[in-house]
Amino acid sequence: MKTLRVLVAVLAAPALFAGETPRADKSQFHLFNPTPRALMRDLSTDRPDVTESAYTVDAGHFQVEMDLLRASYDRYNRERTDVRVESWSWANTNFKAGLLSNLDLQLVVPFHSEVRTDDRASRTVSRQRGFGDLTVRVKWNLWGNDGGQTALALMPFVKIPTAQDDLGNGAVEGGLIVPLSVELPAGWSMGVMAEFDFNEDGDGRGHHAEFVNSITFGHKIAGPLGGYVEFVSIATTDPEGTWNATCNCGLTYALTGDLQLDAGVNLGLTRDAEDASPFVGFSWRF
Repeated sequence: MKTLRVLVAVLAAPALFAGETPRADKSQFHLFNPTPRALMRDLSTDRPDVTESAYTVDAGHFQVEMDLLRASYDRYNRERTDVRVESWSWANTNFKAGLLSNLDLQLVVPFHSEVRTDDRASRTVSRQRGFGDLTVRVKWNLWGNDGGQTALALMPFVKIPTAQDDLGNGAVEGGLIVPLSVELPAGWSMGVMAEFDFNEDGDGRGHHAEFVNSITFGHKIAGPLGGYVEFVSIATTDPEGTWNATCNCGLTYALTGDLQLDAGVNLGLTRDAEDASPFVGFSWRF
């Protein structure tokens, strides 16, 4: 029996040494007692893809994720009318604050948007511009924030109707986002997201559910340069709505451990989706 115990200990020793490094207890850190730099995790962002990250901002630290410029063009619409819609937005920003080690607060601020609608059949052109709807979100990481092959989070959110010039529908809306992050072999990463929205009907007489599902794959290309490709599906229970799908791709470039640049384009696969939406932006943690 003694010999058997020794043999088991010898065989188990390599596995013990190859196991994960014990993780530091970060539960004592919060907004007013920031996580020390040595214990902070790698920068993780909710942009540039649509799929949200399952990782939160470290406690006591802040993060700014901004669309420097985003444009879109839409000609192929569901009604098959000769209407062309062009839009631009500047400095639309997600401000994040790490409240606890596994909880952050987010405020999405659409500072300025412009929409130009050209109805060629009636020969009319309309323009809208101004501030958009504010969105308040909370991200609660359930596991995997500081290590492991997977990470999961819950992100409830509410949209506040602050839009100017009819850029929004004037309704309070909300929902829940469930992002899952997975580390794959050979340096690949995968993100999967399920989102459940409770939105006002197009005629304003009731509410309906919408379901956003996405999957994204990312990989480093060379040094600090990385890339991703993504598929997004939006389904609705609104009788007047249709299925919306896009294929998205883009690049990221890490200037430092706290500053990342990005650029990409979202391409519509269905008539309800915008035909093309290119963008450039950045994320900065401090």
